[in-house]
Amino acid sequence: MTTREGGVSKAPYDSFNLGDHVGDDPEAVGANRVRLAEGIGVPVTDLVWMEQVHGRTVAVVDGPQGGPLEATDAVVTTRPGLALAVLTADCVPVLLGDPVAGVAAVAHAGRVGARVGIVPAVLKAMAEAGATPENTEVLLGPAVCGDCYEVPADMRADVDKHLPGSAAKSRAGKPSLDLRAGIWNQLAAAGVGRIGVDPRCTVEERALFSHRRTPGTGRLASVAWIEP
Repeated sequence: MTTREGGVSKAPYDSFNLGDHVGDDPEAVGANRVRLAEGIGVPVTDLVWMEQVHGRTVAVVDGPQGGPLEATDAVVTTRPGLALAVLTADCVPVLLGDPVAGVAAVAHAGRVGARVGIVPAVLKAMAEAGATPENTEVLLGPAVCGDCYEVPADMRADVDKHLPGSAAKSRAGKPSLDLRAGIWNQLAAAGVGRIGVDPRCTVEERALFSHRRTPGTGRLASVAWIEP
């Protein structure tokens, strides 16, 4: 999981922006992606990106793609060394792996995607590739927390109906959402063996990008792969 630091992008994308859709200089984004690939020890061509649209489409890949996967919010692979990347700036990056079956996946779970079932969809695709819930390990990455993610009361009720456990109250006592709590419940109900949560809030932690804190900012990348 990356932070804002260590790249070449200029403000307001400073400095390690990895999103190519936010208005940053394409050359800077390209240089940052090369740095990411070097940092995790893979060719930049083996980084797999998605055109994230807040949906529940899952792609299964077995090699380099040459461009972002169109209208995709989760990707699964069984090929070692292929690095799957998810971009976020408040949404929940979900990293999944079954080390026994050799299956890795990432998912982009924002309010809309989590509500419509991107997490069950990626678990289903992993199962079709040979993974089992009891052997699957999941890490929920940095995201906006329930203390900061204020929403209208009817929106909170609607999301909690589809993602139980996500309803929360902000620090100010207003309706809010804790998507990671709802996703944790969803994963546990599916029988996932190990679930970890990175506790950092993107709004509170200045070392992370946050669209809610700074609209028009860059994107973090969370990456999962199978070691060759």
